[in-house]
Amino acid sequence: MQFDIVIIGAGIAGLSVASELAWLRGTGHGICLLEAEDDVAQHTSARSAQQLIPSYGPEPVLELTRWSIARLSEVSAELPSPLVWPSPFVVAGSAEDVAAETVPGLRRATDAELLALCPELGADPVRYRTAAVDDSAVRSNASALLAWHRRRAEEAGVSIRTGFRVAGAQRSGEVWELSPVVGGRRTDPGDTVRAATVVNAAGAWAEHVGSLLGAAPQGLQPLRRTAALVRLDSAMPAEHPMVMDAAEHWYYRPDPVGAMISVGESEPSEACDAQPHPGAVERLIATVQQNTALRITGVVKAWTGLRTERACGVPVCGWDTAAEGAFWLAGQGGYGFQTSAAMATAAAEQVVAGHVGDWLSPRTVGALQPEPAA
Repeated sequence: MQFDIVIIGAGIAGLSVASELAWLRGTGHGICLLEAEDDVAQHTSARSAQQLIPSYGPEPVLELTRWSIARLSEVSAELPSPLVWPSPFVVAGSAEDVAAETVPGLRRATDAELLALCPELGADPVRYRTAAVDDSAVRSNASALLAWHRRRAEEAGVSIRTGFRVAGAQRSGEVWELSPVVGGRRTDPGDTVRAATVVNAAGAWAEHVGSLLGAAPQGLQPLRRTAALVRLDSAMPAEHPMVMDAAEHWYYRPDPVGAMISVGESEPSEACDAQPHPGAVERLIATVQQNTALRITGVVKAWTGLRTERACGVPVCGWDTAAEGAFWLAGQGGYGFQTSAAMATAAAEQVVAGHVGDWLSPRTVGALQPEPAA
């Protein structure tokens, strides 16, 4: 099958760039989105914390986040149910630990305000003596955002093929030829997908896909992050902020079932369908109950997502220097949803127009570019 553009990976990165490319080109015809699993968004994108935080990440990420929140807020105003809505983010701990996490956009909270926002932290007034608040943070409906991108892409004519795991890639003239594995075996040549441009949005598998393309290595490392949905004996208000322990980086936020809690770890992993380590959720529950007044009565479900990052902590979005027609859209780390609108726009503009518009600073555009071939 012949296309103009093939995107590998149908998580938030792949779905958002597919819908943005279709909008920018005026049609989705000629665009194919390939996903190895039987449905889209089956790994990290299905395991989002659903909080977009403009004060979280290195400076290029902060700019991408601010733009993404503004864009998604505009989209939300046109939909029956919003994709994002205001929801503060609180960092609490000792004065030293909170200061280490404070960046422009966070404001210091008084003791009285902290207890008003997070009364459960009064259980340990020594540990949580200081707090900073990001009032510009928003909560997101991750599944609705994924569905919106998919609908927008498919209505424009984008072809989405699931169960297509790329096993081989070769450049023939000006066209990439991608061959799949289906049911554990390589398929016949008739199943090959061809396109002039391949966008590598494969998440934890992006480095592997890059090697198939002969692209320059980017040093992308998947990192574990474990979380759980738990029931509480007393519900938190829906407007309760997301709260992070400034020293240990575990966090929690309200959820319709009770709360989402997370270990907040960044343990290196291979690309895989990651699962929680034995005892990890139980230890997290014990930590939450030891340091707050929250009382957990049961676990609804637990999961581990892989946040894939470059060593610099900034995502990669640009043309590869070694493999012609190969484009990187990867390394979003824990910022995938919160930078998704800006990253998709920056990627689509580079693929279609050859450059990013002046809505994004040259410094950030430069920071996003792939590492050159050695």
